Amino acid sequence: MSETMMAAVQEGRGVQIREVARPVPGPREILTRNHAASLNRADLGMAAGHAHGAAGGAGSLIGLEWAGEVVATGAEVTRFRVGDRVMCGGLGGYAQYGKVDERRAMALPSSGMGWQEAATLTIALRTMHDALRLNGGLKAGESVLILGASSGVGLMGLQIARLLSASVVLGSSTTQEKRGRLAEFGATGTVDTSAPDWSAQVLDATGGRGVDLVVDMLSGPGTNETMRATAITGRIVNVGRLAGARAEFDFDLHALRRIRYIGVTFRTRSDDEVGGIISAVERDLGPALAEGKLRLPIDRVLPLSSAQEALDEMKANRHFGKIVLDCS
Repeated sequence: MSETMMAAVQEGRGVQIREVARPVPGPREILTRNHAASLNRADLGMAAGHAHGAAGGAGSLIGLEWAGEVVATGAEVTRFRVGDRVMCGGLGGYAQYGKVDERRAMALPSSGMGWQEAATLTIALRTMHDALRLNGGLKAGESVLILGASSGVGLMGLQIARLLSASVVLGSSTTQEKRGRLAEFGATGTVDTSAPDWSAQVLDATGGRGVDLVVDMLSGPGTNETMRATAITGRIVNVGRLAGARAEFDFDLHALRRIRYIGVTFRTRSDDEVGGIISAVERDLGPALAEGKLRLPIDRVLPLSSAQEALDEMKANRHFGKIVLDCS
């Protein structure tokens, strides 16, 4: 096995494909021969030189999600063996090889699943199961709104909400064409958040009550409108800040509606915490995954050498679902 590999490396305001040292797994890490990597919004910040957790800046390897075959294991690894097919969430996925703590990896759920499909799943599964079930406390029969539903993570959220027997599952997008496709992934209705009073659409869909649970990947200036769309004693789980990290917050509205406002991120979670979430995903969603009931559309596949082009495509926001890099 060569001691070097090709990988996307942060440089200036973008990435370059370079030959770098192949990673060496630590005691609880696995080394994978990567076959495919999937793009995520956080990759844009890393590619621009912004830190993600402890990583970031010039020379950093890019990519939070990939799928591949285990080719080496650390001395303390117990979950996987050489030859296992895995999908991973870590750092440095846009590369021919990747290393990750075993607690942040999952076995491919079926023998028939391809590398490209597997590369799209890990982050969406753990993010949305954590938001809907572990933090959102979703119960059968409750109503859900996914803000930013046309993203890969959002599309997975719609599917998981239906799998967990939500009665109403609403998804938002500002693009009519994308809203038109949300029903394919479990949405019972859609919301156009470009309208200034879009909460009225949610109230109409819920008999004036509002939704029990909002998974918010937008935040920003629309937060007060989100609270107006939330039922009294409902919950909002703040997953992302795509519309802005700061905005005016109506504390009186928050109190009047007695909303539980919950913030989540994976950037400050330990390997043990992430491992616990992965175990919950495998327990609750494993059968549906194995049966192909949870999936994400792949908008396009580009070679690893076109990593910067792929990032530019994601930044332009013209895609629906996931953009994937072929790392083979």
